[in-house]
Amino acid sequence: MKLILLFQKVDVAEKIKNAPDSGYQIGVVIGSFIPFLILGGIALWMYNRAKKRDENGY
Repeated sequence: MKLILLFQKVDVAEKIKNAPDSGYQIGVVIGSFIPFLILGGIALWMYNRAKKRDENGY
């Protein structure tokens, strides 16, 4: 788990400070939120799937 945290540790503020233009800044911000959106989508999918399973009585 610690190995994964080392790869995920990204200093967004430093990347934006060293950005060549505003397009790069937007890409860094969007890229930093994508993993959280994907995990949120998976969690929502799992919740809905479990809810449907409970309603059907399985």
